[in-house]
Amino acid sequence: MWNEKLYDVAVALLKQMIATPSLSREEDGTATLISEFLTAMEIPHERHLNNIWALNKHYDTAKPNILLNSHHDTVKPNPQYTRDPFSPDVVDGKLFGLGSNDAGGCLVSLIATFLHFYHRSDLQYNIILSATAEEEISGSNGVESILDKLPAIDFAIVGEPTQTQLAVAEKGLLVLDCTSTGKAGHAAREEGENALYKALPDLLWFRDYRYPKVSDTLGPVKMSATVINTSNKAHNVVPADCTFVVDVRANDQYTLEELLDIIRANVQCEVKPRSLRMRPSSIPMDHPFVQAGIAAGKTCYGSPTTSDQALIPATSVKMGPGDSARSHTADEYIYLSEIKDGIDSYIKLLEAIN
Repeated sequence: MWNEKLYDVAVALLKQMIATPSLSREEDGTATLISEFLTAMEIPHERHLNNIWALNKHYDTAKPNILLNSHHDTVKPNPQYTRDPFSPDVVDGKLFGLGSNDAGGCLVSLIATFLHFYHRSDLQYNIILSATAEEEISGSNGVESILDKLPAIDFAIVGEPTQTQLAVAEKGLLVLDCTSTGKAGHAAREEGENALYKALPDLLWFRDYRYPKVSDTLGPVKMSATVINTSNKAHNVVPADCTFVVDVRANDQYTLEELLDIIRANVQCEVKPRSLRMRPSSIPMDHPFVQAGIAAGKTCYGSPTTSDQALIPATSVKMGPGDSARSHTADEYIYLSEIKDGIDSYIKLLEAIN
């Protein structure tokens, strides 16, 4: 069966990827590996920085474009690793190694899917493959850097470990640097204006406020204060400033700009967003790909974690083999059977909408 050949090719490539360190911003080795793989398959492709992409053989500008995207960068190995993170060992049906689950298994499954469709001339859509960098750090030299080089995308499948279920929505991320300003003074006297105390009402607002719009798939917007500091080094000085960080997980009922406006209208501190790039996303439940997934018995859910999906300005779904709970853990692994299921699921659902 051709799918079994694709599976063998995918697993062999994933083993090579695991053995090639590819920390974010240091993905040259795996980018070269993927490029050499496509060359060996006689598939023309392009490279920008550490991002690789290719178009199906019978690309037709009159047809809509489906992007198959996943990343080949990894986080640093968890310090609790007991195995060599760069040794692609198979034990009891598990392929161990850094990036095996997040998101190597997804990427090689998408590459295998691209190979399956590459020579087809009867497709109602084009298929574009992209293997991108810097996803783990939401870097600007990843998928974002090639969007203007790709044809306009009508629909994207973003490969992340979802147990091949359909993440039909994804929370956005807004990281806020907040500053409350007071006046320094000696702690022994009634001097100054304590910036820590000025920050307290704002911190309590972030803790207690509930946004009225709740998403069916992503639930409520969630805000968490995560870091707090003053510039003080001495115990006997009333702090003139208090800085704190707030992590905001946005649902698909608000834009990041709307959330920022609401926050600034309710707090006294200065609020500066680090970025407005990591936007929430959702796909209509009546989208043909979602309906094909439901017909195939897939579960639909909202994902609380961010991915390159936030940066792709097109209707998209997040789906792939592996389990998000294993991502960034020590002794990371993916089941070989999950890769086989990933390839079969991608092909089945794309065939269903052709």
